[in-house]
Amino acid sequence: MSYRELTMIEVREVLRRWQAGQALRETVRETGLDRMTVRRYVDAAATVGLKRETTLRDEDVQAVAQRVTDRSLPEPSEQRLALMPHRDQIAAWLEGERPLKLTKVHDLLKRRGVEVTYATLRRFAIDELAWHKRPPTVRIDDAAPGEEAQVDFGKMGRFRDETTGKMRDLWALIVTLTFSRYMFVKPMFHQTTEAVCAGLDEAWAFFGGVVHRIVPDNMSAIVDDAGSENFKLVDSFAEYAEARGFFVDAARVRHPKDKPRVENQVAFVRESWWEGEEFPSLEDARRSAADWCRERAGLRVHGTTRKVPREVFEEMEQARLLPPPSAPFDVPTWTKAKVHPDHHIQVARALYSVPTRFIGREVRVRSDRSLVRIYLKAELIKTHPRQPPDGRSTDANDYPVGRAPLALRSVEAVVAQAKKRGENVGLYAERLFDVTVPWSRLRHAQQLVRLCDKYGDRRVDETCRRAIAFDVIDVPRITRMLKDAIKTEDVGEREGRVIVLSKTRFARDTSSFSTTSSLRSDAEVTP
Repeated sequence: MSYRELTMIEVREVLRRWQAGQALRETVRETGLDRMTVRRYVDAAATVGLKRETTLRDEDVQAVAQRVTDRSLPEPSEQRLALMPHRDQIAAWLEGERPLKLTKVHDLLKRRGVEVTYATLRRFAIDELAWHKRPPTVRIDDAAPGEEAQVDFGKMGRFRDETTGKMRDLWALIVTLTFSRYMFVKPMFHQTTEAVCAGLDEAWAFFGGVVHRIVPDNMSAIVDDAGSENFKLVDSFAEYAEARGFFVDAARVRHPKDKPRVENQVAFVRESWWEGEEFPSLEDARRSAADWCRERAGLRVHGTTRKVPREVFEEMEQARLLPPPSAPFDVPTWTKAKVHPDHHIQVARALYSVPTRFIGREVRVRSDRSLVRIYLKAELIKTHPRQPPDGRSTDANDYPVGRAPLALRSVEAVVAQAKKRGENVGLYAERLFDVTVPWSRLRHAQQLVRLCDKYGDRRVDETCRRAIAFDVIDVPRITRMLKDAIKTEDVGEREGRVIVLSKTRFARDTSSFSTTSSLRSDAEVTP
């Protein structure tokens, strides 16, 4: 069966669309999820008592996901099991050079003694063989006012970055309202999800509201692996869409020809605005682009609609937009991490504790400016305040009873190991643990001992001595110092070595060359 367990973000997206009253068929098409999968989560929402009009909370999402995973999958019927041994033959009948009708296949199976109903055979052919599955279709009629915007991302050219003085590729985020053709353009250097979200927020401010749906171009900032059939929204952008209240029609990313209503805006912007212009700074370019959208592109007679985009927008579309955002969106970062035996995961060089039962599991981590949330599938298992690099957030309740003394004993054991490798290595380990929570440096101390195995006790001890003299208590820095020392030694060995060149094909013996000058003085030249 095609059912799969969804992530927390995917569950939220399905439930959000269900609460908005979106048809199941449309949700399946726009998200790329299997129909049966979507149906299971929607049915689970009704089972747990979730209402369409209520605010969607993390607890609701988790309850729905738990309901789906706890419910065992239905056992296949005896008739369906009877068809499985004949799967390849049924596929050959239906997909051959001269495909048979399903009614004929039904008759042929009866002759072989396979007694199943026609309905069972039809469901089997659809589920197992994708028989008669129609490809996703897209409306080609114009969207209603305020309903939809097309989002494109294209390269304008080379532009000098005033912060570095270097030439860089300059891109343009182009947001075009499908109904009126009124557009917004923002030049930018970056193509990250954070940059796109910030650009869209500026577009909503420019329009004075938010559309109900966007159709993105093939951009990785919005859609993961957009060129494949198994597309999905980037988790961070899915959260942004939910916060702003619009849906993303990601299905059409795979089919750029499904967007015939809006022409190639990238080429239009490049040729009509960018070409021939010189801007002293990026901010000047952005102001110019906004003015051009408002006064030039917005006031021209559109070649297709034969109307003025800005006038159509102001008269018929602006009032139907969703309210504009009132505050910037804190774009989160989603990563994967493994829970180590010390009860911690590492995210952005900071450590966060996780309860014992999750040791060895891979978790997904959501990080924003203030909080770090740790998920196992759709279950929120831990929340921590965000820590700076090399910081640590440890909840003592995540440890078994009496684990803290054990951690301290582990620290003492590592220090003892370090002292065996060298006096300065041991002293460096002691300096490393001279913090409020000593076991937070346990991994770095273990790494220090492993450096002795790789580079030798003597070399590491000498490096630790020099680092202590300069008060450099940082194991990654010690690692770099050792690598640089090895490189220097290698260069010295190469420079002191006599290099013997092999005789080449066209080399001449040294006797063929004269050691005296062939030039004669004027006195030697006879008149």
